[in-house]
Amino acid sequence: MRCPNCSNDDTKVLDSRPVDDGGAIRRRRACEKCEFRFSTYEEIEILDLSVVKKDGSKQAFSKEKLERSIRLPMEKRPHTDETFRKLVSAIEIDIQRKAKDGEISSQEIGEIVMKKLKKVDKVAYIRFAAVYRQFEDVNEFKVELNKL
Repeated sequence: MRCPNCSNDDTKVLDSRPVDDGGAIRRRRACEKCEFRFSTYEEIEILDLSVVKKDGSKQAFSKEKLERSIRLPMEKRPHTDETFRKLVSAIEIDIQRKAKDGEISSQEIGEIVMKKLKKVDKVAYIRFAAVYRQFEDVNEFKVELNKL
């Protein structure tokens, strides 16, 4: 890991701690040249996973796309960056578990997101469900709200 202060390539790990319920590791580091201290964050990355869309086409899994789809319904809701990271990490773990032969359907991902959002923020859940399930009128909102 390169030092952000002097760009030296030699740094040492002083301390490692699991975060996000074990889904990531925070490492405290020190530069061996200038002794600058900094932290890094190491997390699981899903590799070689294809998402099968409704039309049958496939595309590579994108964490950035997943984060965008979750960030929008959580906009202006009371949550921390840590809560958001934990949510994304939990969703990624479930995606990894459900994937078969390196593939998962976009519908399965949507259901996983809704299940996790429902536990974290019911308003964000309804916002996501409205788009994901393509609610057409107020009655569909009422049905979903009554389920809560």
